[in-house]
Amino acid sequence: MLTREPGGTAAGEKIRELLHEHLTPWAEAFAFLAARAQIVHEVIRPALERGAIVLCDRFSPSTLAYQGHGRGLDLATLRAADRAATGGLEPDLVVYLEIDPALGLARKHGETEAIRTGTEGLDFHRRVWAGYRRLMAEAKDGHWVIVDATLPPGQVEAAVWQVLEVN
Repeated sequence: MLTREPGGTAAGEKIRELLHEHLTPWAEAFAFLAARAQIVHEVIRPALERGAIVLCDRFSPSTLAYQGHGRGLDLATLRAADRAATGGLEPDLVVYLEIDPALGLARKHGETEAIRTGTEGLDFHRRVWAGYRRLMAEAKDGHWVIVDATLPPGQVEAAVWQVLEVN
């Protein structure tokens, strides 16, 4: 099962629209967490209870990287709020698509679907990138796998599927 975050539920899609607005950092974080709480309740937990494999395009590490490291929110408070939103659910595996922030932004140029975090400047995205690197350093071995996202999209997709098949 594939999920979209924020989104993936009726409420989550409405929250996604809200995330195009200029919100305060904590309002933005709580919006992401509200969407996450909804998708965990409506989609992810029921799927896991049925024995399904769930692939999320974003989850808790994104919030810690973007709102914690990128926006400068207190990580301990953000982690506690995220645990409340997910009921303690954590991914078994995180596949991190590694790309230099400048190149990543160049690829997003002209994208109309991007929520506000996707339209921020290079300094913000460098903080997010550094945040992901810190999260990886803190993680238990084998919990995170890095995929080179500078490759053409088809090769990135193939590499991700290969990681998922191995794990």
